[in-house]
Amino acid sequence: MAASCPLDFDIAHLRESVREVYTRVAHHPHGDFHFHRGADYAVERLGYDRRELSELPSIATERFAGVGNPLALGKLARGATVLDHACGAGMDLLLAARRVGSRGRVIGVDMTPAMRERAAQAAEIAGLSTRVRILAGLLEELPLADASVDVVISNGVLNLSPDKRRAMSEIVRVLRPGGQLWLADVVVQRELTLDVRRSPELWAACIGGALPEPELFELARAAGLADGRIAGRFASFTDTTAEAKVSRDLALAAVNFSARKPALYANASRIRTGAPR
Repeated sequence: MAASCPLDFDIAHLRESVREVYTRVAHHPHGDFHFHRGADYAVERLGYDRRELSELPSIATERFAGVGNPLALGKLARGATVLDHACGAGMDLLLAARRVGSRGRVIGVDMTPAMRERAAQAAEIAGLSTRVRILAGLLEELPLADASVDVVISNGVLNLSPDKRRAMSEIVRVLRPGGQLWLADVVVQRELTLDVRRSPELWAACIGGALPEPELFELARAAGLADGRIAGRFASFTDTTAEAKVSRDLALAAVNFSARKPALYANASRIRTGAPR
């Protein structure tokens, strides 16, 4: 299973490489990278609504580097609490904040200081800072309480985790019983070579850590999520240098994937603790 990086992999170096790449995106979004970015890409390849994006600050949309459209997987309830799992400069974060309304809140977690700064600036410009909170954190160590979130959205970042089992377990931990995971991520049709998996450059480009598609279902199921399904596919890497660096028979692509934390978690907790219904 590709849920973890090779045993001899330098995880600290990997994280520093990823942080360096996305720091450059934060400062120079129109620079030379292995992946697509920006509002036009989001609209033309991923199905975002152009009018809706035009109403957001460009400081967020220009730095968007997601691989799918997780917010297309459902309708956010007014008043919901949402976690944007590695929020980047905040495009999905702000879209979610607009949808949950004034009684809702959206928490963005990201390990790159420059991206957190851009997301906070974007929320302020958009007039959404009262319902948005930006936190430093890793995917494997989310700085949130147990069962505190209704929906986790994640766009192109699970592949960056060197320990995907732990990252998925953290998602399950922070979700409330009945909560939803709306995830977009890179998938491959067969296991990558060890040379590709050992490349920090290709991990930072969202390829080196990509799961074979069946393993995404296995990972979610093993963590305790139910009803996993794919509802959308995206040619996110077409015409990029990242695609050129791996064999084309991999059918490198991204998917929208949803799953839920069973409500049984709540009932089981009451039974164990004797808490009143």
